[in-house]
Amino acid sequence: MAKEPNVKDAAPEADVARLSFEEALAELEKIVRQLEGGQGGLEQAIDAYQRGVLLKRHCERKLAEAQAKIEQIAIGPDGSVTAEPMKLA
Repeated sequence: MAKEPNVKDAAPEADVARLSFEEALAELEKIVRQLEGGQGGLEQAIDAYQRGVLLKRHCERKLAEAQAKIEQIAIGPDGSVTAEPMKLA
């Protein structure tokens, strides 16, 4: 039997993608506190955990984007100092 979609399930990734890093991190911290405190029932905990996973991934993407923008100082063979985009591993 297929699960009936509800409004809450409608594109949660798109909802999370609109958040800034700070907003996503604050919501993730709130979810962690709720789960650690044992607040709510099992279904609510599962929903919160699933949202937390999306928020964590979003924060990781935002951090990777920020890291890519950071410039690193490079010293050329002639001793000149330049800045170039940081290369991600």
